[in-house]
Amino acid sequence: MNIVRKDIDALNAQLLVQIIPSDYSEKVEKTLKDYKRKANIPGFRPGMVPIGLLKKMYGKAITVDEINKVVSDALNGYIRDNNLNLMGEILPNETEQAPINFDTDETFELLFDFAVAPEFEISLGKDDSIVYYNIEVEEQMIDDQVKSLQDRLGTHVDAEMVDEKDLVKGVLEEINDSETKHVVADAVLTPSLMTPEQKTLFVGKKVGDTVTFNPSVAFTNETEIATLLKVTKEEVQNFKSDFTFTIQNINRFQPHPLDQELFDLIYGKETVTSETEAREKEKEAIISIMEENSFYRFADDAHNYLLKKLANVAFPEAFLKRWLLATNEKVTEEIIEKEFDAMLDTVKWQLIRNKLAEKNEVKVGQEDLEAYAIRAIKAQYAQYGITNFPEDLLVEYAKDTLKKEGQAEKYFERVLDEKVFATVKEAVKLDIIPIKLTDFHALPRN
Repeated sequence: MNIVRKDIDALNAQLLVQIIPSDYSEKVEKTLKDYKRKANIPGFRPGMVPIGLLKKMYGKAITVDEINKVVSDALNGYIRDNNLNLMGEILPNETEQAPINFDTDETFELLFDFAVAPEFEISLGKDDSIVYYNIEVEEQMIDDQVKSLQDRLGTHVDAEMVDEKDLVKGVLEEINDSETKHVVADAVLTPSLMTPEQKTLFVGKKVGDTVTFNPSVAFTNETEIATLLKVTKEEVQNFKSDFTFTIQNINRFQPHPLDQELFDLIYGKETVTSETEAREKEKEAIISIMEENSFYRFADDAHNYLLKKLANVAFPEAFLKRWLLATNEKVTEEIIEKEFDAMLDTVKWQLIRNKLAEKNEVKVGQEDLEAYAIRAIKAQYAQYGITNFPEDLLVEYAKDTLKKEGQAEKYFERVLDEKVFATVKEAVKLDIIPIKLTDFHALPRN
């Protein structure tokens, strides 16, 4: 076998794979013998089918299959031995490939196209300046976080007098002379959802009081009216009259007091023993979250900054478009034309990231993947208010997560990105901009 390389330009090239019978004939004969042992053909005992018959029946298919294996191994070996940094994969040539006849030919020449990544350098120093937003932690943020903890573990209690946020239960009865007037025996409403004028009719009332009001006026949302009257949205138009509402129960949400029970539930038994300590804990948590937000925004800005360094570097775009079309069944030429710039940016970033990782000796180990998985699990549980999850269970869940198909690979990419951006942060000059959280959220997306 012989492989000849022909460079088309700096990025595109061809490989001509020349195959002679000795490259594949022995493998074909071995496969035919395996067929002979296993073949079950009517008229012949097992293992007694003539090789000539098998060759006539299966020889061509076996030859094609073995040649494909030989070529695949040869191409992979060539890529490895020559340390080719391919863009995409090697593709069969579609324009210059000579016709092949597997029935008559014994020697074959197969032509393949490929493209390589361009050569470029990425150097970073204090001459490179990237914005870094330093999100300010305000007292109101701590107040809101403490309040959310109280709300998360709050309870509902019976109240004596209606407040606008209360859940008021009672009997709703239509006022008219009809024998079929509408009555809801277990009606529920919340004054805060009502118009200001109608809301005042309920606020301050007690159990046993009767309020006269008009639901079609009290609520501006048809869904709320339908829910109160227990009818469909289409039937709401039939109810324009006044109703009476006799209050039977006033249910009020009561935040959990800032006491030791709350601290133990949130932080673990006697870990925190005062409101001051709780606020400090929440401040630390907020600072950590804000630092993460700042870093992720920096990563986006750094990503775009680094991509601009490759603005004048040529890429084998025509080959990449062809490769995307050839290897993705659901991708059309229209989709490629529409989304190619974003796809090319992804390829560019991978090249930049890998080059920076190699240059800075960035490695991702199993411990990094487990740490990332623990962070992800903690964030997931925190959404449900669980912040003191046992550490040993976290480690166990993290290891189980990494066993799921494709999960370790996905986390590897994320961890490698984070580590590379961390090295970029250390290398460049940071243009630090203090910013309030509301202004940070209002920043235009990259």
